[in-house]
Amino acid sequence: MTILTVPHAQRTAQSVGRGVDVTLTNVRLVLDDRVVDDATIVVRDGIVEAAGWVAHAPPDAIDGHGLFCLAGLVDTHSDGFEKELRPRPNVVLPVDFALRSFESRVRGAGVTTVFHGVAFENGSKYDRSVALAHELCDAITKRRSESDARVDHHILYRLDVRDADGLDALDARLRERHGDLLIDDVPLVSAEDHPPGVGQYTDRSYYERYVAGTKGLDPDEAKAYIDQIVVDRDDKLDNADRAFSWLAQHAHAGTIRLMGHDPTSSVEIDAAVDRSVSIAEFPTTVEAARRARERGMRTVSGAPNVVRGGSHSGNVSASELVAMRLCDGLSSDYMPTTLLGAVGVLVADGVCDLPTAVGLVTSGPADTVGLTDRGRLQVGKRGDLVLVAFDERLPTVHLVVAANDRIAPTPIGLRPPFRPIRPETGNQ
Repeated sequence: MTILTVPHAQRTAQSVGRGVDVTLTNVRLVLDDRVVDDATIVVRDGIVEAAGWVAHAPPDAIDGHGLFCLAGLVDTHSDGFEKELRPRPNVVLPVDFALRSFESRVRGAGVTTVFHGVAFENGSKYDRSVALAHELCDAITKRRSESDARVDHHILYRLDVRDADGLDALDARLRERHGDLLIDDVPLVSAEDHPPGVGQYTDRSYYERYVAGTKGLDPDEAKAYIDQIVVDRDDKLDNADRAFSWLAQHAHAGTIRLMGHDPTSSVEIDAAVDRSVSIAEFPTTVEAARRARERGMRTVSGAPNVVRGGSHSGNVSASELVAMRLCDGLSSDYMPTTLLGAVGVLVADGVCDLPTAVGLVTSGPADTVGLTDRGRLQVGKRGDLVLVAFDERLPTVHLVVAANDRIAPTPIGLRPPFRPIRPETGNQ
């Protein structure tokens, strides 16, 4: 397979400034439907210029030693920045330091595009506040604009629909930054409702055990604590109605891209479609995921669910949804390394082949959030690349290239041998 050079005139908005120049040879390209062995990929100005067989690689080309070459991973829901900020109880790091620190973790996991979850709510069990939400958004926006950013940073605006302060703050934030919400980079918003007995914690016993463990309560105290949460949230149903109306208005107008968080049933999916929700995030049942597919919604499941072998809160297995072709993409949720970990598990367990598994963390998420310039090893796409080895189900990242890198990578550190992933992937 030979792919010719992209004319320089075609390199437009996909490349901001001058991007990285790099050539990788002797790699196994993981494409949408197959793996191409002994291949070469050429990136110029941060854009893929050639992929496949190249007659004459430049002398500075990096020998990939037969490693798998994937498009850079796209993570549409990451709460890791929030966790990096508070690594231990009563320890809060400076926001800018925490973001740089987490950026390194993300990059090391092969992620080159990340949507940081920022919660617009007050007084939650996670010490979230609208003031902190603004601070995190400011830090992410600033870092995204800096030339030495190691990944492409985006924001996932998480709205607790029963929190009036959260809705007011989110509305003000988007209007302040983008005028009347008419922007090219459409904000990604997740509508979330987390009372016990709904969504992720449909079986509230899981929530009671979680609270007991995190707050040091006995079972009776945990039950009483949850009972009070139910009462408090029931008092805020009017806020939810107002939030859903605001979300539906802007999603229908196309000024936000709207996710529905933790749908549990066909009824909830149908209601979400009526509100112009286009993405079902973490469906908790096969019924919800299947109905989402029938109604034309995209679906996102959690990579930690795949790696652990099931949901931590008693919901549907993400691997089951992948096997049923009811999952369009995986997100890291709270642990970036689980994205490639999930790829290894899905292939080793025979749930799907390697190109399908890789698509769940690259092209699938990119398509879900409308980033059509990345997620595939194709001419004209962003030159975000990952070289990875799989020891059975265990991944090791050996090299990451991001389109906007200012320093080209060197072959230092790439040393054979590498044990192949099993079972065989039907290479070509």
